[in-house]
Amino acid sequence: MPELGQIVLFTAAALILAITPGPGIFYVAARTLAGGRGEGIASSLGTGVGGSVHVVAGALGVSALVLASAELFTALKLMGAAYLVYIGWRTFQSARHEAAPDLTAMAQPVHGVRRAFRDGILVEALNPKTAAFFLAFIPQFIDPNGPVALQFIVLGLISVSLNTLADVVVAFAASRIRAGASARPALIRRLREASGGAMVLLGLGLAFARRPA
Repeated sequence: MPELGQIVLFTAAALILAITPGPGIFYVAARTLAGGRGEGIASSLGTGVGGSVHVVAGALGVSALVLASAELFTALKLMGAAYLVYIGWRTFQSARHEAAPDLTAMAQPVHGVRRAFRDGILVEALNPKTAAFFLAFIPQFIDPNGPVALQFIVLGLISVSLNTLADVVVAFAASRIRAGASARPALIRRLREASGGAMVLLGLGLAFARRPA
């Protein structure tokens, strides 16, 4: 196993990466602005589960196989991109069709929270860029003389936990922005439309992502 100093160094590096604004943070923020704190936190936990899928797949060598195949990489990223675009379009259309949204009902609908959790899992699990990140980042901190797969999983789960924590903080921050607009239903509607558009753009960005060399 890596020495304690190496684990501390990895945790520090992973924390910096976790709080650096990226697609995951923007996705959680958009989901929170669209559906409230409950959906934001559920999305954060869902993306954490999806990230854990990549960690286990990476430890087993599945991610490397996908990244080595142009066809598999393309298929995975297009599925992930299509799902993101679908979620964004659905959010945008829902906001436009609600002339006067019920803010209390929108805050934490049970079915919305469950769907947000499921969407978070699928969005992250279908993102090959996450697999590429783990395969490029984690091996730098692995002791080749120890159990490589176990080290990969432990370090990967540390990274996923930090990412999830950062996303939850973003969800709380975004929910405060949303709450501040609670007296202005028209502004809430525009926030939801903008959030849907942001998710569509994230999906399009994923669709044009290039396979790592």
